[in-house]
Amino acid sequence: MKLDNSNGQAPLAADVSPPHDYADDAEEIFVPPLNFAMVDNGIFRSGFPDSANFGFLKSLRLRSIICLCPEPYPETTSEFLKANGIRLYQFGIDGCKEPFVNIPNDTIREALKVALDVRNHPLLIHCKRGKHRTGCLVGCIRRLQRWCLSSVFDEYQRFAGAKARVSDQRFIELFDISGLKRHPLSFSCSRK
Repeated sequence: MKLDNSNGQAPLAADVSPPHDYADDAEEIFVPPLNFAMVDNGIFRSGFPDSANFGFLKSLRLRSIICLCPEPYPETTSEFLKANGIRLYQFGIDGCKEPFVNIPNDTIREALKVALDVRNHPLLIHCKRGKHRTGCLVGCIRRLQRWCLSSVFDEYQRFAGAKARVSDQRFIELFDISGLKRHPLSFSCSRK
């Protein structure tokens, strides 16, 4: 094909590449679960993740999830975990709103052992909203990290908001961490 170039310069090669489809360049949108936050290196917390959060969770390269809800895990979420090699540890703690219902010490202790084991990291801890049950477990982790109680309670209240429970804070304060001190602490603030 001959191109007429009236300015006297050599003709430029015609662009024959297909039109660019900018939709292919759209990056995946990462949506974190409700109340998502980093607890420490390799440990995260949140509310119950759903399919909208799968891309975000995949980016964390999780090895394990601690679920503190007693309900069966949704099939789509279970399939996501299986497809991504994520191990589920389920510790069913009822989400009680009653003021005198005790949080089970043994269940929290077993969940802490999983959370402290670096072979399970990166790890996500969650309950339904990421407030009370998750807050209790994270509060016990903070005690193991030697946080002062006022800082532990401040963090708990930031996530629980207006629904903070005195019974949860009492549980965190009175939880016996002495049996867990022999577990190696892998947390960033415990390295010296």
